[in-house]
Amino acid sequence: MNGAPHWDAIVIGAGAAGMMCAAVAGQRGARVLLIDHAARLAEKIRISGGGRCNFTNINAAPENFISANPHFCRSALARYTPADFVALVRRHGIAFHEKHKGQLFCDGSSEQIIAMLRAECDAAGVRWAMPCRVLRMGRIGEDYELDTDVGPQRTRRLAIATGGLSIPKIGATDFGYRIARQFGLRIVEPRPALVPLTFDVTHWARFAALAGIALEVRVRGGGASFDEDLLFTHRGLSGPAILQISSFWQPGEEIELDLAPRFASGELAAALIAAKAGSRQTLAHVLAGLLPRRLAEGWAELCGYDAQTRTAELPDKALHVLADSLQHWRLHPSGTEGWRKAEVTRGGVATDELSQTTLEARRAPGLHFIGEVVDVTGWLGGYNFQWAWASGAAAGRSMAGG
Repeated sequence: MNGAPHWDAIVIGAGAAGMMCAAVAGQRGARVLLIDHAARLAEKIRISGGGRCNFTNINAAPENFISANPHFCRSALARYTPADFVALVRRHGIAFHEKHKGQLFCDGSSEQIIAMLRAECDAAGVRWAMPCRVLRMGRIGEDYELDTDVGPQRTRRLAIATGGLSIPKIGATDFGYRIARQFGLRIVEPRPALVPLTFDVTHWARFAALAGIALEVRVRGGGASFDEDLLFTHRGLSGPAILQISSFWQPGEEIELDLAPRFASGELAAALIAAKAGSRQTLAHVLAGLLPRRLAEGWAELCGYDAQTRTAELPDKALHVLADSLQHWRLHPSGTEGWRKAEVTRGGVATDELSQTTLEARRAPGLHFIGEVVDVTGWLGGYNFQWAWASGAAAGRSMAGG
């Protein structure tokens, strides 16, 4: 590979973290080559947020991330904050709005964020190679040498920003993990995260008729709790509440749902008992004041009651049992919808293998891992993009020598 072009930095993966890294390094004077195997740029950004890209969360903090080392992300997040990315968005004239709990979305299209990042790279003199496969990688002395579709390339600083295994139909691969293993780095086992949960077909058969019903719930599991919307599906449960808890859930564990979270403990039973007084309302009618009507009717029947029974005819004990079933619904998921539906990957390159300030591998000087390929997983709601920006910026500064 003698005579290969020598770059100050090469970034593999032109997604959120990769483009941020390349832009920051290039703007600080580094000669940067950005490589990606895909023909279409940043497909994961393109499809995010329903096509409007939930590009950050103004509340992003280390507490919103999961990792074997929960403190690892602090340094990068502190040095590139949501306010920093918002300032970049404003400089490019992109209109945006806060939708829910600090989540920021483009008013227009996610294409605006892609165009902004590409413009930042172009302004920094970043050279592009895509579609381009990296066929082999090795090390000679202090340099990393890559055999690619566009010929051999050489650099002293290399960033792996190839993401995780989520959504393989848009090009997800295990490339980043293979490179990490090649250089002796430990991998925390990757698994789907922010993903719908599924249940045993026989067990779920009686709930399948509720598919399509959505409501706000409180979900608990794996030591976490979220108040978000839930969606019943034919195979199990989805919606933001379930996606959130899926990142914490471990196979074999249960989750608990409160289908009436606005009531404190004991208040729901008291409200159902109070509804008995002088009332001719059916149980379905009373429950429909708390739940979507189809769920109200279905839940009464699932609990063994005729939905058309008058509430006044039910003993207080039965209403206590009914309230408890609504607020403490315990379930054992059998699995998840897997990589095809997972929004992100939990696990990845172990953080104890990397510098928390530069994302550089301790065992392989000059080799950085950023974004989703690292064992740092954010909550649903823009947090994973903020990790991409922050980790990309941290590595980009280091790769440019600052």
